[in-house]
Amino acid sequence: MKEVKEILDKLNIKYDIIYHPAVYTSEEADFYVKAIKCSKAKNLFLAGKNDKKFYLVVIKDTKMLNIKRINSIAGDKLHFANEKQLKEKMNITPGMVSIFGLLNNKEHDIKTFIDKELLEENLIAFHPNDNTATMLINTNDIFKFLKELNFDYEIINL
Repeated sequence: MKEVKEILDKLNIKYDIIYHPAVYTSEEADFYVKAIKCSKAKNLFLAGKNDKKFYLVVIKDTKMLNIKRINSIAGDKLHFANEKQLKEKMNITPGMVSIFGLLNNKEHDIKTFIDKELLEENLIAFHPNDNTATMLINTNDIFKFLKELNFDYEIINL
């Protein structure tokens, strides 16, 4: 979480943090921000057909992933990456996946897709690489963060 705070502070990006017991699903995390008007993100780390390409798909937590649609968009046959791949690529464990995990992807080889529906609110809730906290950040500042890291992203319609 320290590294996330440092880069956001460096970029003058405001955020709020809500601390809570460890959670492992977006549904569990939602309990702690249910009174706040924000988009609650579900972050899915996927691998391509031959486990050579990796993808971060960020959608509203209430939305089910349409695997056929994301396969079509990615031009690949995707499946959930395993715990070892998650650790190698983002240096995090299941339950901590978020856009902030890209800080640990030194190879910059994770393609990021953000569902357009997630952007409807002014705030988005993410784990700050720690599942004992939820960070609220302005929707537009997510793009500032990604630009600073030199990560390409695509806004998609799932």
